[in-house]
Amino acid sequence: MKVKLFAAFAALALAAGIAQAQTKLKFAHVYEVSEPYHTAALWAAGEIAKRTNNRYQIEVFPASTLGKETDINQGLTLGTVDIIYTGQLFAGRTYGPIAIGGAPYMFRDFNHWKAFSTSALFAELADGYQKKSGNKVVAITYYGERHVTSNKPINKPEDMKGLKIRVPDAPLYTMFPRAVGANPTPIAFAEVYLALQNGTVDAQENPLPTIDAKKFYEVQKYIVLTGHITDALITIIGGPTWNKLSDADRKIFEAVLKEAAARATNEIIEIEKKLGAEFEKRGKSVVRVDRAPFRAAVVKLHNGPDATWDKATYDKLQALK
Repeated sequence: MKVKLFAAFAALALAAGIAQAQTKLKFAHVYEVSEPYHTAALWAAGEIAKRTNNRYQIEVFPASTLGKETDINQGLTLGTVDIIYTGQLFAGRTYGPIAIGGAPYMFRDFNHWKAFSTSALFAELADGYQKKSGNKVVAITYYGERHVTSNKPINKPEDMKGLKIRVPDAPLYTMFPRAVGANPTPIAFAEVYLALQNGTVDAQENPLPTIDAKKFYEVQKYIVLTGHITDALITIIGGPTWNKLSDADRKIFEAVLKEAAARATNEIIEIEKKLGAEFEKRGKSVVRVDRAPFRAAVVKLHNGPDATWDKATYDKLQALK
């Protein structure tokens, strides 16, 4: 009897030890469960659990369930979320120079963006952000080229004059619309479909995979391939969480989240290749504009009053090949 009791107490103590040893973390983002970012986050959660012998249990909260993008950025520092995907322009509210990668027509093409994503310059910007915020940037994921959708045809910059276009609630997203005379209107991501449907705005801008996943095409007639931002999401671990990780665990988290970013990036590239034709099959007008005049309208603003980076940073980025 004593042996059985001892065994029972030992089992309870072991279970309590395991429960105590397991740390639960929250990974939040604003994207749909069907999108590569979410499936990559789920993969990362499982992989981190596996590589740490289940010492970390990460629950992924998609589709703004833990708040809008502004909220989850604030949550990193407050410790209410542990890991997020966010746009560079949102991170730029805390450390201005990191926003440069999300500015319109900042990159010549995808290869220029790719060079930036693996560059010493991006590492410097991530380090600057960490020093300012305490939060750790661990990966960057290709989000896609951002394009305009609207209910009126757009073939040249002048066609956007006065167009009421939804943009994310971060100041630099207004640079492109303002450069072409449009009226940028910040609206939270979760509210865009309704805003288009009820005519609060006439247009919006996002990459093709997002236009598809969020079904914006259902309430828009034209998809205009402006490619005005070669955009990316950064994966950030909150300072309170990062500071508690051992060096060995930091290496695991960083390696897994980088691999998750690479997986999502590859999926987005493949989806982008197919979607133009797919939207045409659905009866949408896909307009392949000459981007040169759109770009010319914007580039002159790159180092103007809206720039949150210095000229040296800009020149380093432009020199990347």
